[in-house]
Amino acid sequence: MGSILLPHLRTGWHVDQAILSEEDRLVVIRFGRDHDPDCMRMDEILYGVADKVRNFAAIYVCDIDEVPAFNQIYELYDPVTVMFFFRNKHMLCDFGTGNNNKLNFVLENKQEMIDIIEAIYRGARKGKGLVMSPIDYSTKHKY
Repeated sequence: MGSILLPHLRTGWHVDQAILSEEDRLVVIRFGRDHDPDCMRMDEILYGVADKVRNFAAIYVCDIDEVPAFNQIYELYDPVTVMFFFRNKHMLCDFGTGNNNKLNFVLENKQEMIDIIEAIYRGARKGKGLVMSPIDYSTKHKY
């Protein structure tokens, strides 16, 4: 249900405009397939936090089958991928998983997502390109 209510980016141009247009807010984009169960769960989390973080983050969803232009560039091979951008710059976050480019697992808790978005936003405002996640996920999830 969350993916229906979150703004969809239907073309590569829309993705670019979403990233370019936000000057003061973090852009959070969930790349994946709208019908995938993991994406549906992540969309519920994102929809649940969207109102709470609207002052400093804009959340979008993008179906990688509908917009394949970024699949190779961002290495979008996982069922669900959440990426963060600030002032047209890709923000990296160290989740302890070895992949700092993106969040490629489903969170089970809305507060964890809020904490991650806040940490990345604070780091981005300070000019950091790599932010440490408030929670170490190295032993929390199996890959």
